[in-house]
Amino acid sequence: MKKKKYKKALVIGSGAFGTSVANILAHNFENIILMGRSKNIADDINGCRENKCYLPGQKLEKNIKAVLSWKDVHMEEGEIDLLVFGLPSTAITGYIFENFKNVEKILSGNILAVSLAKGIDPVTLELTDDLYFNFFSDYRDNFTFLSGPSFAKEIVDKQVTLVSLAGRSKKVLMAIADMMQTPYFKVLPNYDVKGVLLGGALKNILAIAGGILEGLGFNYNTRAAMITRGIAEITSFGKVMNARPETFYGLSGMGDLILSTTGDLSRNKNFGLEIAKGRKPEEILGEVGYVVEGYKTTLAAYRMSKKYEIKARIFNAVYQVLYEDEKPMDIIKYLMKIPARFEID
Repeated sequence: MKKKKYKKALVIGSGAFGTSVANILAHNFENIILMGRSKNIADDINGCRENKCYLPGQKLEKNIKAVLSWKDVHMEEGEIDLLVFGLPSTAITGYIFENFKNVEKILSGNILAVSLAKGIDPVTLELTDDLYFNFFSDYRDNFTFLSGPSFAKEIVDKQVTLVSLAGRSKKVLMAIADMMQTPYFKVLPNYDVKGVLLGGALKNILAIAGGILEGLGFNYNTRAAMITRGIAEITSFGKVMNARPETFYGLSGMGDLILSTTGDLSRNKNFGLEIAKGRKPEEILGEVGYVVEGYKTTLAAYRMSKKYEIKARIFNAVYQVLYEDEKPMDIIKYLMKIPARFEID
């Protein structure tokens, strides 16, 4: 058996994407610790090598061990080489507040970190990097942020997948790219942290819009128009955040947007499909059993557009449907009546 290059990685969060990334790392690390909150999920992973809750029927690598507490983490022998946060953006602040000492202890050992979250805090309007740096400003260079077209199920199925990894340090980015490299998974480093995070967050809103349009019976022409104009609006948000425009046409922007608005595995698109049936957001969210990042990000984007005077008709239209109980078809008719203006200002 080929010796692995790295010793141990800790992945916090045993949801679908955290589990899929743990499975990637298992190719290059001797031991993967996957820490979650569900005893049932942990028992399934340690027993039948399967996350039945989020990835049913998909076998995981044998060197992944699921645990439930920091005590279990510290009982494992060997130093941690990589820390991965598989937390949704809405859970980051609360989790770090409760577990600061344990996380800080790891980071203080010059350990590299990856965040998988895609979202914007609807209260503070902060992106994921800000949420972590509020607590760990001394470790900015060691933090990276992963985003791109990557359904968890297809990653575990070993479908060829390329993603962006944004960070401040070339040395750190290249090191983590090597840690995550497999025959089917490749990381492309990027210095534009704000652009990568913004594209990954805002595309979820457009995925909801895509689901609504499909649910209403609109087809390829409408979807193409929505995607194209949606990217233009994302670029407007990017100007406020000093992001590079070309980032939004890369993996974490256009790539992730195409996947999320067309792929049947998209949580946000499926949420939009249910909205098109006339169902209420709260009702849907109470049933699905997983986080729909685009829902709260819609509120954040709406507040950002007002605060910074961003022209965001599509994003604000989704807000009206989700938060003001407007009928999707009425909003579409209104948007189509707006006088034409030059495509490129």
